[in-house]
Amino acid sequence: MIQKEKEKKLALSLRKQGFSYTEILKRVPVAKSTLSLWLRSVGLSKQQKQRLTEKKLSSIKRGWAKWRQQQIDVTEKVKKAARADVKKISERELWLIGVALYWVEGTKQKEHSTGRGVLFNNSDPAMIRVFMKWLRDVMKIKEEDIGFEMYIHENHKENINRFLDYWANVVGIESKRIRAYFKKNKVKTNRKNIGENYHGLLRVKVRRSSVLNRKISGWTDGIVDNIAGWCNW
Repeated sequence: MIQKEKEKKLALSLRKQGFSYTEILKRVPVAKSTLSLWLRSVGLSKQQKQRLTEKKLSSIKRGWAKWRQQQIDVTEKVKKAARADVKKISERELWLIGVALYWVEGTKQKEHSTGRGVLFNNSDPAMIRVFMKWLRDVMKIKEEDIGFEMYIHENHKENINRFLDYWANVVGIESKRIRAYFKKNKVKTNRKNIGENYHGLLRVKVRRSSVLNRKISGWTDGIVDNIAGWCNW
C-alpha cells in the first residue's frame, strides 16, 4: 500500500508538470485504468495542454510518415518485380505499343476532317521517349519531318530556356528545334506537376502525315476487332 502511495505521488507530480499518460506509465508501472483514476482531478495549465497537444500531433505525424514509407517500400518492391516481367520488347510489340499510345494521346482522324496529320501531346517524358522511339525506329519517320512545340504557362516565362533544354534532352535534339508557346489559362491549384515537377507539355508533329494517321486509325480498329473476337462482343 505504501508502495502504491509512492507511485501515486510520483504520478501526480509528473502530471502536474505536464507529462502525458504514456510518459507517466513508462516511469510508474501501474494499470492505465488505475492511473486514470489517480489523475482525473488534476488540472493542467494552458501551456501544459498545448505541450500535450503538440506531442500528440507529433506522434501522429511520425506514425503517418512511417506508414507512408512502408507504402513506398511495398510499391517499389512490387514495381521491381513487375519491371522484370516485361523482358525484351520486339519490334512488333513496340509497334502495337505506339499505336495504343497514339490511340490514347494523339489527334484522331474525324469524318469531317480526314486530312489531319500526326500530333501527339504529353507532359510525361517517359511516354514522349517511347513515342519518339516508335516514330524513328518503327515508322521510320525522317528527322526533318518531325517538329516540336512546347506549351508552358505564361507565369513560367523566366524558365523558358531551362524547359527547352529539358525537352530537347528528352527527345535527343537541339533546343532550337522546339517552338515555345505560352498558355494564359489559370493553373489549377490541385495539380501535382508544379514547382520542380513542372516542365510544361510537348507536342510532337509529323509533317505530311495524314496517311500515317489514317493507318493508325485502321490499326486501332484492327486491335478492337481482334479483341472483340476473343470477348464475343
